[in-house]
Amino acid sequence: MAIEIERKFLVKGSFKKHAVKSYQISQGFLSTVPERTVRIRIRNQQAFITVKGIGNKTGISRFEWEKEIKVKEAEKLLLLCESTVIKKNRYIIPTSNNLFFEVDEFLNENKGLIVAEIELPEENTNFEKPDWLGKEVTGKVKYYNAMLSKKPFSKW
Repeated sequence: MAIEIERKFLVKGSFKKHAVKSYQISQGFLSTVPERTVRIRIRNQQAFITVKGIGNKTGISRFEWEKEIKVKEAEKLLLLCESTVIKKNRYIIPTSNNLFFEVDEFLNENKGLIVAEIELPEENTNFEKPDWLGKEVTGKVKYYNAMLSKKPFSKW
C-alpha cells in the first residue's frame, strides 16, 4: 500500500510535441465517496482497480492501492459504475529530474479540459515547470476525475 503524492495543473499551451508516449483511457467509479474512491480503468490492453483515500490538508498526498485485473472483468465493472465513464487521451512527458508529467486531454462531456499531473517522491520535491503548464489546481475537488464523472466540464 502506498501514498500517492501528486500535484495537478491546468495546461495552457502546446505540450504534445514533448510527449514520449500516449494512450487512451476509459475509467469509471464504483464509489466516489471521498474517504474511499474506487476506480476501474482500462488503458490499452491493461485494466486496473484502484482505491484512493481522502487527501491530506494540502490535497497533495493520499492513500492509493492499485491492482491489475483482466480487461474483460474491467469492461463488466464499468457497466456498474456511477454516472459518466470518463474517456481521455494521456500523454507522458519526462522532466529534467527523472520525473514525468501525465497530461490528460479529456474527451466527450469533459472535452476542452486538459490537466497535467506530476507524481512526486515527497511533497516538497522541486520540479521544472514547463511553459505550457498553467494554474495549479491541486486539491481542487472539481478537477478530480471522480467529480468530473458526476459533473463534467461541459456543465460548469
